[in-house]
Amino acid sequence: MYILGINAYHGDSSACLLKDGVILCATEEERFRRIKHWAGFPTEAIKFCLEDEGISIQDIDHVTISRDPKANFSKKIIHTLKNSISISTIWDRLMNSKKVSSIKGELAKLFELPESDIKATIHNIEHHRSHIASSFFASRFEKSAILSIDGFGDFTSTMSAIGNGNKFEVLDEVNYPHSLGVFYTTVTQFLGFPNYGDEYKVMGLAPYGQPKYLKELEQILEMTDDGFFKLNNTYFKHFKEGVAMDWEGGSPTIESLFTDEWCKLLGKSRVKGDELEQWHIDLATSVQRFTEKVIFHMLNHLHKKTGAENICITGGVAQNSVANGKILENTSFKNIYIPSAGHDAGTCIGSALYLYNQILGKERLPEITTAYFGRKSNQDEITAVLERSEVKFTVYSDEELFEKVSNKLVEGGVIGWFQGRAEFGPRALGHRSIIVDPRRSDAKDLLNDKIKRRESFRPFAPSILKEAVEDYFIQKDTVPFMEKVFDIKEEKHKEIPAVTHVDGTGRLQSVDKNISPRYHKLISKFAEKSGVPILLNTSFNENEPIVNKPEEALDCFLRTKMDMLVMGNVIVER
Repeated sequence: MYILGINAYHGDSSACLLKDGVILCATEEERFRRIKHWAGFPTEAIKFCLEDEGISIQDIDHVTISRDPKANFSKKIIHTLKNSISISTIWDRLMNSKKVSSIKGELAKLFELPESDIKATIHNIEHHRSHIASSFFASRFEKSAILSIDGFGDFTSTMSAIGNGNKFEVLDEVNYPHSLGVFYTTVTQFLGFPNYGDEYKVMGLAPYGQPKYLKELEQILEMTDDGFFKLNNTYFKHFKEGVAMDWEGGSPTIESLFTDEWCKLLGKSRVKGDELEQWHIDLATSVQRFTEKVIFHMLNHLHKKTGAENICITGGVAQNSVANGKILENTSFKNIYIPSAGHDAGTCIGSALYLYNQILGKERLPEITTAYFGRKSNQDEITAVLERSEVKFTVYSDEELFEKVSNKLVEGGVIGWFQGRAEFGPRALGHRSIIVDPRRSDAKDLLNDKIKRRESFRPFAPSILKEAVEDYFIQKDTVPFMEKVFDIKEEKHKEIPAVTHVDGTGRLQSVDKNISPRYHKLISKFAEKSGVPILLNTSFNENEPIVNKPEEALDCFLRTKMDMLVMGNVIVER
């Protein structure tokens, strides 16, 4: 049985393919379109999934989409009437819902077939149920509490549940207009980071300041006795105007969400490009701390309600790796699972798993421990790309390659590392990575100058051998998807300055030799020569989606100042 899961007509459009419940492939549309957070119908992602398995759309038994226009319909109507939402906003939402409801037609159009030839059954799966399924059904837990937190989806921003076996039961939800994701996004916009997905910049900026604005934020968002929260409507435009979103050209945008009252409380908003003043930084610190407090508030209430030892967390807010790293220390939960794509892209997998487990009642399969579900290039394709580009290259054996690359790292080289299947999710996990010696104190400046050209305050992440985590980090846990930030032991700060953030933390990836054998081998080889079982890892890109194909990797290498490009067993040097 084949299930095609999709996330469409929303940011981070994506598709996946399951066979008898096993994930065969999954990818974001942005990797093909080369537009960050691409929104719309994921045509290229769908075609990739089918071609990768060597099947046609007629072979698909079920198609799931992580949107259900019927969900919370009465609540939508009541809110619209009560708040006199603008006609243009209502029309935009109606058109979007119409698209979501016409998936069979979109597939027929994509593959140039009569709609009657699409035999698959179409399933609209509510957004947060898709999120929840992407986490719980992918985890190792037989029983677990589950919390999904994001901006909005199907009129809901937050949903809690209890999972047991191949079923979960929804416990509570927070509906529009109240949203922790919207709260964080609004602060992000106010601080002069207007692009869709810029929230991570605020998270990176937060360690440089002091939480001086917690009292002000308490006026904007109130934690409630039921274990959730509510927003103060005077500070947000969307209470009356709706969330004005646009997907023109595939690039999602969200218009400003804060009101004049917000500015009266916190001051004049920063414009992108303006200097970051200390009060901006302190506000970033404050919103990060306050958001963590709200998350812990919800989780502790959920623990009291369920008594569960395990917690699965998902949704866009689940990408807040700083908060994730503090959950076990600030709640009563003992174990945690967060998927590689906790954001909306991951709902393509979630909707498919919801159908397979929750609706069809199939038994759960083993924990999903890998994110390597994307496009793969073989050696012939790689060499053909290089030959067409008339670029000099050399093919090495594995032994020669690992020796040469580790030597270049020890010498201070910046290396583009392109291996195996691309990662599914926002993090590069050693298959589409730029790697550097973490001992270099100048690595951050070097990378920002040579490749990334991004804000100087943003940190770079350590990839560490799984077996060495406890030697360098205070917290003890596996972090396969770079989904948590942990405290680096103080005595190690000077040893690995390139991956130690200003507050002494690192957003680590624990590298398992059974999951990432080539990346594990490279780090091990580097450790033999340096004594450090860690590499600095950042995504293989330059202000664009992570590279997907060999030609994109080569182009990025040629237009930046990397010292070496490694694709499979091929090496290109300057």
